Amino acid sequence: MQKKSKYIISGIAVVLIGIIAYFSFFNKPKEESNSQKITVGIMNGSKKDDQIYKSVAKTAKDKYGLNVVYKKFTDYSQPNRALAEHEVDVNSFQHIAFLDAWNKANKTDLVPIGKTIIGQGRIYSQNLKNIKDIAPGSTITIPNDPTNESRGLYILQSAGLIKLEKNKSLATVSNITSNPKNLNIKEVDASQTARTLPDVAASYVNGNFAQNAGLDPNKAIFVEPIDKVSEKWINVIAANKTDKNNKTYEKYVKAFQTKENKDLINKLYGKTEVSAWDIKLK
Repeated sequence: MQKKSKYIISGIAVVLIGIIAYFSFFNKPKEESNSQKITVGIMNGSKKDDQIYKSVAKTAKDKYGLNVVYKKFTDYSQPNRALAEHEVDVNSFQHIAFLDAWNKANKTDLVPIGKTIIGQGRIYSQNLKNIKDIAPGSTITIPNDPTNESRGLYILQSAGLIKLEKNKSLATVSNITSNPKNLNIKEVDASQTARTLPDVAASYVNGNFAQNAGLDPNKAIFVEPIDKVSEKWINVIAANKTDKNNKTYEKYVKAFQTKENKDLINKLYGKTEVSAWDIKLK
């Protein structure tokens, strides 16, 4: 009798295990079984930035069944390193010029898979109302890191103050071929450009530092035009080259590039940043 009871108990145990296995592995909710996960590297930004990324994640979930997880970084050297080491699937924080410079310096093969926004560069002054009022011999400050120094110089060229050697991806002050007003172009740390304004005629101040310094974008004395020259400053979603055509990553790009997100960007940032995936460059 005891032996028979053991068989019965063993049989019941096997049935129970089968039932548990079925509900655990084969009977998942449809939404969970169909969902895909993507980890996106971003910078630790403003509340406005968080609103944009939250909106994109919701669209990705609702429209494509994509579960977006954001990994935030505090240093600009971190997101590309994390991408190259596959700690994140894609990242979204940099413009094309920064990505190109990173690949060259670090021998990586990261590629853009979708455009996001472009923040138009601005030149500010504490005393002048127009870029044309800059007097001969004046000092203008620009950031000293390679990509932002180059951007500052190209903006000065667009403003008609200097001319640069042609076909220079990243320009430096040594590439200036014409400086008719004999301007003193001083390179300083990007975080210090706004602080130099009381002592100089004008300064190119990056968008985030301008915002932190309380500078009014509507009072800039010159605004960078969006054209072929400024194309390299368009921000992108980047991936490893081997993942260039990854369908899951393409879904995240599509979730970013929506009319709803375009309207939200316009609402939150106004003139300081604009959606870049549908602009026509002249």
